[in-house]
Amino acid sequence: MNQTARFIVLWHPGALLERDAIKDDRERVAIGHVIEKLEQIGRLPSPHSSAVQGRAGQGLRELRPRGGKSRWRPLYRQIDATTFVILAVGPEAQINRVGFDQAVSDAQQRFGELEL
Repeated sequence: MNQTARFIVLWHPGALLERDAIKDDRERVAIGHVIEKLEQIGRLPSPHSSAVQGRAGQGLRELRPRGGKSRWRPLYRQIDATTFVILAVGPEAQINRVGFDQAVSDAQQRFGELEL
């Protein structure tokens, strides 16, 4: 996208490692595209983003690359009016529930460690 970004998207170092560990180049590109949308639009509507369900996911949202067709979910929180932080990248819940739940746990822990 050629427009100047209106929102800031930060990455927790752990989330960057998780993103970089994804072997499928198409999936990493799709994550990059949905991040660009977040930078341009801010909070994205369905199917590009949704709230993480359940008590453990409280306050988290998941990005859904390729309109939800991606196997990966960057988990994020908005930390002020213009800033988002990607806290973890995990597998889509219906594909790997244990992996998704671990990513939610990691995201919550990482958020708690941020110095805001």
